[in-house]
Amino acid sequence: MYYLYHIPGKKIGVTRNLNSRVTQQQGYAADEYEVLLTSDDIDFISDKEIELQQSYGYKKDRTLYKNLFKSNMNINPTEQTSTFPVPANKLKGHLMDNIGLEWTTPQGYKFLIKKEYIPWIEANAKTSMYNDNRSYIYNKAFYEAFFNPKHNQAKLKYDTSVDKVPNRFDLIRSWANERGIYDKGNSHTQYVKLMEEAGELAAALLNNDKPEIIDAIGDMVVVLTNLAKLEGFDIENCVDSAYNEIANRTGVMHNGTFVKTGSL
Repeated sequence: MYYLYHIPGKKIGVTRNLNSRVTQQQGYAADEYEVLLTSDDIDFISDKEIELQQSYGYKKDRTLYKNLFKSNMNINPTEQTSTFPVPANKLKGHLMDNIGLEWTTPQGYKFLIKKEYIPWIEANAKTSMYNDNRSYIYNKAFYEAFFNPKHNQAKLKYDTSVDKVPNRFDLIRSWANERGIYDKGNSHTQYVKLMEEAGELAAALLNNDKPEIIDAIGDMVVVLTNLAKLEGFDIENCVDSAYNEIANRTGVMHNGTFVKTGSL
């Protein structure tokens, strides 16, 4: 989220962190400035900053806010991947600051950063195995998701309202990232949270409370999604791994539980 703030008699500016930018860096307490507008659209907030600076009679910034950070995002494309110079859990903010940035991969894919692409990039970015402060996406997957004309034409032809809904796990990860869970949290606290939700599920089962059962199961899936992400995995891959283990497993039901062959 971008904040357009006003220090009366001094300036109008934009920041993503009011405490860091206005209070810590500039020395103004919360009651000494006001927030004029908030938006997650960097183009809108950048234009509004200049417009309001002019209308309030302040000196206009020479460079639009959205262009201040362009030089920081040096994307490194290879045949297989495009690597960003930031860790996965800090990627969204840098992408928002670099909307409109373009790059070309060795195989000729021409990519750019658009607001509607950011949730996909964020959800599919992997931490580099060589440097924890870098992250990457697979070029072909990005191309197929947004840039392949044949694929996109077919998608439009067969599109339905259900198809337009983002992957639920992507939504969970975006929600968690926006609230700082990946930046400030850790897998240990998520495990404690999982145990709390498991306790709520146990109580709901004992009371045969169907709405609470649904809620508890959903909460546990959310926590597991975040725990997996904090450990560097996507929950989809964890589920696939588990299924591959059990797919051909044989066994029998014993006291209400499936027991694999050889365990009795």
